[in-house]
Amino acid sequence: MNQSYQVIIVGGGLAGLTAAIHLARAGTKVALFEKESYPKHKVCGEYVSNEVKDYLTFLGVDWCALMPIGIERTQISIPSGKSIFAILPLGGMGISRFELDQHLYQMALSLGVEFFFDTVTDIQFYQDYFKVYTPQNEEFHASVVLGAYGKRSGLDFAMKRSFLQEKSPWLGVKSHHHGDFPDDLVGLHHFEGGYCGVSKVNKNTINICYLVAYHTFKRFKNIEHFEKEVLYKNTFLKEILENSQNIFEKPLTISQISFESKTRIDQHVLMLGDAAGMIHPLCGNGMAMAIHSAKLASESVLRFLNLSLNRKQMERNYDAQWNDYFKKRLFFGKLLSKALLNKNLNVFLMSVALKIPFIIPMIIKHTHGKPIK
Repeated sequence: MNQSYQVIIVGGGLAGLTAAIHLARAGTKVALFEKESYPKHKVCGEYVSNEVKDYLTFLGVDWCALMPIGIERTQISIPSGKSIFAILPLGGMGISRFELDQHLYQMALSLGVEFFFDTVTDIQFYQDYFKVYTPQNEEFHASVVLGAYGKRSGLDFAMKRSFLQEKSPWLGVKSHHHGDFPDDLVGLHHFEGGYCGVSKVNKNTINICYLVAYHTFKRFKNIEHFEKEVLYKNTFLKEILENSQNIFEKPLTISQISFESKTRIDQHVLMLGDAAGMIHPLCGNGMAMAIHSAKLASESVLRFLNLSLNRKQMERNYDAQWNDYFKKRLFFGKLLSKALLNKNLNVFLMSVALKIPFIIPMIIKHTHGKPIK
């Protein structure tokens, strides 16, 4: 039996859940496909810029229930032992994805969004509507499909997306720890081949998440060996890791992370979040961008559903807005990543920042936007 919806969302991370809530609040019949049930941990820096706080409040997020940690400062360090502190221009929040995704999921359920905990194997566009298939060959129909399935998926291969032609050499690792760490600080600590973010996600828990080039990691037999031989060379990371207790049985990992350019519209599917383009985690803006992209897509979709835009106009409108808000950020983030992963350039930039401290907030502004209403 075929099931029909106005909008089907593939992927239930931040972008997918935010879009589902926005559309459902406007009375749209929405189905969301997510392969894993909630709540769950995800490899994520778990820092969200305040630029999206007002928007999430508008959607109905209960901050009193979530109790995020307010973050106002950053510390940047390099393995030589040099570090610098700076104020974050907008500030942000440390918040566990385990808790935030569960909260958004419950909000979406209360608004009537239908959830299917299953994989989508194929999406076909036919005569101005979509057919969406699951492994059981079930067929679902929709006027609009949003792709919010993250960094890399089997659907990318099924749709033959162009970014897959480039190798993806990055590995992400995340764990939660108990230990002492300033509530208002997010640390960005560099090591050979990568960088590590450290911040509180609640009053008792520190999130430690790092990105490393696979060619650096593969020289070691396991994560523990790698951390002691590489991360510990940064004295700040060594102190944090030695004086905290890992509360995960084993770290979460994700491989083949791609920062290559991606299309925002692929076979008429509107891509959101990391499926549309991923900024380097060192910029600390991935969560906010995912949420903001959901807002842009939802607004364009609603104009299409109320016949203010045709499909071609909806797609052009979303693509143009996405580029306006995010293209420069991704470009600057890529340049910044290359500079900070170059050992000699890294040391030079740190020496400049130590002499001219206000340069750090200026750099941060280039990877973040203004508060969205």
